[in-house]
Amino acid sequence: MMRRTRSLVSRLMEGLSLQVRDTVEGETPAAPLLAEAPAGYYPCPGNMVLLKADNHAAAVAKMLEARGVHYYWSWLPAKVGYDIYDEGAAVFSRAPITDAENLLLSQINDYNNWRTRRALGVCAGDVWYYTVHLGWWKDEVEPFAPQWEKLSKAAGAKQTAFLQGDFNSEADVRGEGYDLVRRSGWQDTYRLAQQRDAGYTVVEAIDGWRDAPDAAAKKRIDQIWCSKAVAVKSSRVVFGGLQEPQVSDHAGVMIEL
Repeated sequence: MMRRTRSLVSRLMEGLSLQVRDTVEGETPAAPLLAEAPAGYYPCPGNMVLLKADNHAAAVAKMLEARGVHYYWSWLPAKVGYDIYDEGAAVFSRAPITDAENLLLSQINDYNNWRTRRALGVCAGDVWYYTVHLGWWKDEVEPFAPQWEKLSKAAGAKQTAFLQGDFNSEADVRGEGYDLVRRSGWQDTYRLAQQRDAGYTVVEAIDGWRDAPDAAAKKRIDQIWCSKAVAVKSSRVVFGGLQEPQVSDHAGVMIEL
């Protein structure tokens, strides 16, 4: 994994969600097409961007296969990031993927506009897993609340759903995105966990937050939510530079059910 990978595991060794930007999952539009998708690939409906040879999700799938670990996976690009990357997200699952969903969350639907937001959902077994990257609460063009309403309506219609990713909403700040998600009836798996660490996934100033008054403060903005209360054994930050190497400006979150 490379810089700026955001990974959240919904079920230990069962579901793996990767949010990837830049050089990671990401791929560069100018790169040649991938000759053949690695095993387990499930195309997401409505995805018009073909897999390129440098697609990071495909690279992860190949590395897992080389180690004898088979995952089913899907990938969805949302926009051109940093002017040169097909910026998107992927979900990896140990259980077969039987369906996938492409959700446009923003009002803007322009692949060349960085404010375009999409969520990728996959169904594995009888559970839906969504990987998300939402706008900021105070964004004047594409604020958090309308995007959340679309996501909550779609995912909340499923029998059981997990939402995982960069919510761009600090868990310690009241009256903004985090509280809106809780008021909508979703369960923060961090709070449900019998064992948990400090939970901070960002520990320094990062892109998108550099102009905030608390830019350098620790933040828990990468979260895993469930549509109903579930038993969670543990929740911990991964790939933050302590037990595992730091691979991104965001650490990941892993929960065990």
